[in-house]
Amino acid sequence: MNWFQSIEWDNHVDTVLTVMGTVVAALLIFMIGRWVIRQLVKAADRGMRIRNVDEVLSSFLKNIISISLTVLLIIMVLQQLGVQTSSLLAMVGAAGLAIGLALKDSLGNFASGVMLVMLKPFRAGDFVDIAGESGTVHEVRIFNTIMTTIDNREVTIPNALITSDPITNYSINPIRRLDLFVGVSYDDNLKDTRAALEKAIAAHSDILLDEPAPVIMVYELGDSSVNFAVRPYVKTEDYWTVRGPLMETIKAELEAAGCSIPFPQRDVHLFQDKAD
Repeated sequence: MNWFQSIEWDNHVDTVLTVMGTVVAALLIFMIGRWVIRQLVKAADRGMRIRNVDEVLSSFLKNIISISLTVLLIIMVLQQLGVQTSSLLAMVGAAGLAIGLALKDSLGNFASGVMLVMLKPFRAGDFVDIAGESGTVHEVRIFNTIMTTIDNREVTIPNALITSDPITNYSINPIRRLDLFVGVSYDDNLKDTRAALEKAIAAHSDILLDEPAPVIMVYELGDSSVNFAVRPYVKTEDYWTVRGPLMETIKAELEAAGCSIPFPQRDVHLFQDKAD
């Protein structure tokens, strides 16, 4: 072997060693990266379990984390192998943009579903006003929410509509206030009226009498009546079982006390011009 052949052989050996080193480094990056990704996914799973994140959402988020990190890892490995990844990144970005535009509404519903599950403005079993519908929440899904209305209709509402409108949750607080308005005649004695209203409230054992105490007050002097505001407090689950019977008791007690509930009325005065 002459001098030139020796140099050529050494160059081949260096090239092979360089390629082998590059491949080994890429393999190490891939193996270590996969281990790191598994640990991150496990940590995310533990965190979501501690926060009681919905199982469907938890599984979806873990897959998203795993896929996203794996794509980044593959790009790092390709860069280590000397592959130009700029065109690949451009292709991935274009594909992501196209998919995002095609699934815009679905992604909006998904993002809203994530917000609902994480923030929990309501839960299954709560009575709510959402997206113009009132009813009891049956299930909160990733893309939509299922609820049953008062007249026993099942309504499926896209989550994006829910998060874009105000949400009223009637079940979130343990105590609710009844707001009732009662009108009596201007001829009635106000003390007798108040006593009758207090007696009506005391007749219902489900009404809270101490803390917070019921409120009875003259609300306004109307056109045809003196209007009282009657505001007792009840447990949230007793709201509808108390409201109707209490109205009946109020009417009965007002009648027993000699009070009257006037109808709206208007005095009409007729004038006749005298003929010349």
